[in-house]
Amino acid sequence: MLGFIVRRLPFWVREPLLIVVGSVFGVRIMYLAVSERSWQGAGIGALFLVFTAVRVHTVVKALRARRKPEPALSATKAMAGITAPPQPQPPPQPQPPSHPHPQPPSQPVAQRRPGSAAGPAAPEKEPSMWGQVVAALVACAALAAALWGLPQLMESGGERAPEPVACPEASHEALPKAYEKTPRPVTGDQLCHALYRPDLAGLLGSPGETATAASGSSGTAPLTDEKVARPQAQVSFPTYTVNVSATYNKLSTSAYVKLLKYGNDQDIKTFKVLGRPAFLSSERTMEFRVDFGSTGSTGGSNTGPPARTLSVALAPEDHGGYYEITVWSESGALPDDGALIAIAEKVIPKAGGHTDH
Repeated sequence: MLGFIVRRLPFWVREPLLIVVGSVFGVRIMYLAVSERSWQGAGIGALFLVFTAVRVHTVVKALRARRKPEPALSATKAMAGITAPPQPQPPPQPQPPSHPHPQPPSQPVAQRRPGSAAGPAAPEKEPSMWGQVVAALVACAALAAALWGLPQLMESGGERAPEPVACPEASHEALPKAYEKTPRPVTGDQLCHALYRPDLAGLLGSPGETATAASGSSGTAPLTDEKVARPQAQVSFPTYTVNVSATYNKLSTSAYVKLLKYGNDQDIKTFKVLGRPAFLSSERTMEFRVDFGSTGSTGGSNTGPPARTLSVALAPEDHGGYYEITVWSESGALPDDGALIAIAEKVIPKAGGHTDH
């Protein structure tokens, strides 16, 4: 299809266009072949340059033919008339008498219309050579700009910053029965919208970062036979990942601290946040691995990077239940404890939901 279109172009448009395309591609391929030391690429580039040289020779030949003057037709006729000698005329022969016959009236000679089949055809006006040259130069310039600008456009498109993510819309699926038995519980999408704040990256100490993922789910706490509501939300950045959950059980924060200390966890700090009992603790994340290789192994679990968790009671009276804000990173680095407190002071009031038993 492209070859058919090229063949239909006028000579003074087609040939300069082929010269520009051949030279641009030939020089570009030769440059890449030299930089990468590829003989095959050098051969392809040489073919383009040879093709370009042939087209240049064709254009030069056509220009020389246009500049050469054509011999005048009148001079040829004049030379033919000089060489023709006069011929002797024979004596007139006597004509026998004949009876006169009436001659039919002469018919008027039909005038020839200009442009009729009988007359000579008017010569076609040939397009201006300079007009075709200007059109060819414009087309070549546009093509060259496209060839050189397309790679930069594709590279700039590839380096474009990713679009910011968003929390999922509220699900219309029925919540677990544990939510029906819990007074004013929050849902996963409510926690996600409360956590995914414009200043969240700044609170974590990494301003300017854009979230790469945001999610929320309305599930139940493990090992409770789906009787304890536990919604959660998570927002990930290139540096840190933040997870917020609300557990609606009867366990108070004071009992929770005793349970952790009984498990030999001594890195615990207790204080108050928003007038509610709270404490900070450290733990290791779990890393799960699934292997579908031919070795027959099904994978397993392993300890992941360290995480820092801030637990805040659902209500100042601390009758049971708590929020948990956990931060971790793949590199193992953690933000200051003040970052978790600042996130709790921003997220918990916006989440709303249950505040007292």
